[in-house]
Amino acid sequence: MSFSSLKKSSGNTSSLMEELNKISAGDKKDYNDDRFWKPTRDKSDNGFAIIRFLPPVDGEDTPWVRVFSHGFKGKGGWFIENCPTTLGKKCPLCEANGELWNSGVESDKDVARNRKRRLQYVSNILVVSDPKNPENEGKVFLYKYGKKIFDKVMESLQPEFEDEESVNPFDFWKGANFKLKIRKVAGFVNYDKSEFDSATELFDGNDEQLEELWSKQYKLQEFIGDDQFKTYDELKNKLLQVLGGGNRSVPTSAEEISTTPTASESTTTTSDDDDGVSKAESAFGKLKTESDDSDGDGEGDGEDALAYFERLANEE
Repeated sequence: MSFSSLKKSSGNTSSLMEELNKISAGDKKDYNDDRFWKPTRDKSDNGFAIIRFLPPVDGEDTPWVRVFSHGFKGKGGWFIENCPTTLGKKCPLCEANGELWNSGVESDKDVARNRKRRLQYVSNILVVSDPKNPENEGKVFLYKYGKKIFDKVMESLQPEFEDEESVNPFDFWKGANFKLKIRKVAGFVNYDKSEFDSATELFDGNDEQLEELWSKQYKLQEFIGDDQFKTYDELKNKLLQVLGGGNRSVPTSAEEISTTPTASESTTTTSDDDDGVSKAESAFGKLKTESDDSDGDGEGDGEDALAYFERLANEE
């Protein structure tokens, strides 16, 4: 799509609506990736920034990609992996979770909840105002966000009431700035007060500035490329290692999980599996450091990986 075609399509939301319908019907990981922007929170976990969601880049149809992932700790270490259901493929952990959930045993359901998929979206944004980090203002970044914020995007595209006008927040000319307001509510980070401003032309509709901005945006499809996901068998082997099951079948009850030998006790663990665990834990270490540093929550090393993923699921 050329820039002129992008401008001509301004106000047309049909392709976005089609993608939303697909979602209703139905990563490259950013460790130390300076392309990603994260809002800074103060010691009270409050934060404020203004961003502008940007349109699709040349050659891509939608201004976001969505990625499912899993993150939990078992007896054999951490399982931190993208979920192949992102690509419409089978996932051994999702299958095991389904068996646990359908068992009717509450303790099994608790295990399934702990291991469930986490959903995040990735989009290009322009940082309009970042009071804590003014050096970011006027720059293009990638932004990873969750269902709560995506729901607000959907509400902008599909307003609930007849007197509300539909606004495509990803549109240069007819879009709107997003005021990100972060609070701590009942122990969790909350985005409920975040809202879109009135529709305005970005850069007063200056085509030269807009085209320059458009050229600085990042491709999103790389985050859902095949190389970002392990195969079914690789994930199953990793899951067995993390659960401490060696070459046995994946445990399908809380009782079986609690009595499964640890990885150190299993005689069938391979060096490749050990390497996989160490890489996952190393990756988490990088991710955790980035999270602690950027969030400014003052918790430091007190946040373990499970808490990180739980926060990830609830705050966005």
